[in-house]
Amino acid sequence: MIPVIIAIVIIAFPAIIRPALDAWFPAGDPITGEGASPNAYITVILTHGFASMVVFGIPLLFGLIWNKWAGGGVGFITGSLYYLGFAGWNIMWTIRAYGAAFGVETTPNLYADASFIGNYIVGCILLGYVAGALNNKSYSFKRMLGASMTACITVAVIQFALNMTVSTGAWMAQANPGFALFTVMLPMIILGILVPIIAKVMTWYGLMPGGHY
Repeated sequence: MIPVIIAIVIIAFPAIIRPALDAWFPAGDPITGEGASPNAYITVILTHGFASMVVFGIPLLFGLIWNKWAGGGVGFITGSLYYLGFAGWNIMWTIRAYGAAFGVETTPNLYADASFIGNYIVGCILLGYVAGALNNKSYSFKRMLGASMTACITVAVIQFALNMTVSTGAWMAQANPGFALFTVMLPMIILGILVPIIAKVMTWYGLMPGGHY
């Protein structure tokens, strides 16, 4: 039942929840910001923010409760899938946005955006691997918390730098330090605290991968 419920939730976010949130809190023009609701950030938190925490949380969890190779491997899978989905999603509106702003018929190749590749693929791999390497299969909560926070802050700093510099969308809100701090740094720090708690609870009930109990 758990995989079925998760699948329904994943489908519901883009199909039902996102359109409803956009109707309640309009995002406005992606370039000028005109028509945007002051509460549009709620949509970002409940959609992109929630999805990002899941994408990064899974490799972090596997790194803590299994090992660095499992964390890095899972990170490659989740990061690659999210990179493809996020780049494809953004191309949908950049076709209209670029045409309106610059009078062109083409759209930027967001699949080549270094910020997407670095943030999601490289970031997820690094997060899972570093957490697993620092924790080194320990079930001590203090060690898991320290490894998790170190890995999360490291990746968050890299993401912040990418959003502020090489991002194709750096001419948009990503170039704002406050926006980047709120959407990148803060969620990663929260994740670095939540995942060790989940990992510790899993050890109490013997919910360990790879046949370890």
